[in-house]
Amino acid sequence: MTTRHVVDGSTVNSKSAAIDAIAKAMSFPSYFGRNLDALYDCLVDLSWLPVGNHVLVWTDHHVLAEEDPDAYGRVRDVLEDAAEVNPRLVLRLTAN
Repeated sequence: MTTRHVVDGSTVNSKSAAIDAIAKAMSFPSYFGRNLDALYDCLVDLSWLPVGNHVLVWTDHHVLAEEDPDAYGRVRDVLEDAAEVNPRLVLRLTAN
């Protein structure tokens, strides 16, 4: 089973907005710490989600890349690192 989780990046213009949008899309547990380390930890865990693969689709990711390139790079690095470690997580960045 594969579950798709969509982040609408059209209004994501800061690191905290990106973290919150990803947490919402992935239904992170209430104990999530709302920082990059906690983001990584949750993405490599995923134990609260159903068994199977999980595809994180971040649409309009370019909005954050243009608004705050440093934040975008840091968030993207965390997503890519987590996807490399967790075979259940697939990352898709799309233009819309």
